[in-house]
Amino acid sequence: MQPTFQTVTVLGVPFINTTAATFLSTLQTRIDQQQATFVVTANPEIVMYAHDHADYHAILQRATYITPDGIGILDGAKILGHTLPERITGFDTLQALLAWGSDHHKSAYFLGAKPEVVAQLGKILPQRYPGLNIVGLRDGYFTDEQAVATDIAAKHPDMVFAALGFPKQEVFIDTYRHTTHGLWMGVGGSFDVLAGAVIRAPKFWQDHHLEWFYRTVKEPKRLKRIAVIPHYLHLVRQQAKRARSSK
Repeated sequence: MQPTFQTVTVLGVPFINTTAATFLSTLQTRIDQQQATFVVTANPEIVMYAHDHADYHAILQRATYITPDGIGILDGAKILGHTLPERITGFDTLQALLAWGSDHHKSAYFLGAKPEVVAQLGKILPQRYPGLNIVGLRDGYFTDEQAVATDIAAKHPDMVFAALGFPKQEVFIDTYRHTTHGLWMGVGGSFDVLAGAVIRAPKFWQDHHLEWFYRTVKEPKRLKRIAVIPHYLHLVRQQAKRARSSK
């Protein structure tokens, strides 16, 4: 029987309270049973966007699972008096699903990123995941999304990975996920990392929850995105204060 995850709500976004291993096992079971599944891997930036955009917040509420992708989410939960066991990142989940999919001959559709990244993925994926049936691989620079959705429906993949960036990837998934009975997951910039176009932080930085800092040093343009964190933490503290005063 699949577990029903408890959730911790941070600024109106319910995060599953579980480990990455348990979550992965649940996804594998759902894929095997052809249960339609919509996964959002959310960091503070996504939470703040949802806080400011009601339509996007509504989409998140329709997701099957929202995972804490970012140390800021764990910190926010702690401020609210809850403990989330670990980050469940989009990239780690993607890698684990691809390895499992290769071992069990599952099919996958890849949508998003730049044409040169997708071209590189076309070489790397068959080598790294030889048992995976790649039924679709197309970049994110399309103009007819209905044609893309029709192609996905025709291929009926076990897994659809959309690397379109938020909010576009979640909007696309929410609109078209009903066309298959598989897993749909937004994975942001994960294709760039898979293709080697972007280097992920070394394990030391990951283990010490400093991956965000490493990426900011490598990509200074991310500073604008990191600047959202203080406002996010301020709003979470306000949520905690309201919760205490209502008791």
